[in-house]
Amino acid sequence: MLPTLTVIAFNVGWMLGGVVLVEQVFSYPGLGSLVLFAIEQRDTPLLQASMLFVAAGYCIANALADVGYALLDPRIRYT
Repeated sequence: MLPTLTVIAFNVGWMLGGVVLVEQVFSYPGLGSLVLFAIEQRDTPLLQASMLFVAAGYCIANALADVGYALLDPRIRYT
């Protein structure tokens, strides 16, 4: 179960990064459209904030995976 949890956590990062392409192809408004707008308008603070959101989501997913390791495997204990 632990390798599955690891793959799921890493795929959250891929999904957050791939949202730009999906939103552009299907014309969905969202984070990907916001990133492209910031790039086109050369709005550096907006681009930094949106990339911070993506990076924070990736970090949170990996932190939740680490907590999930301790819940799924009784041999792993964080002290």
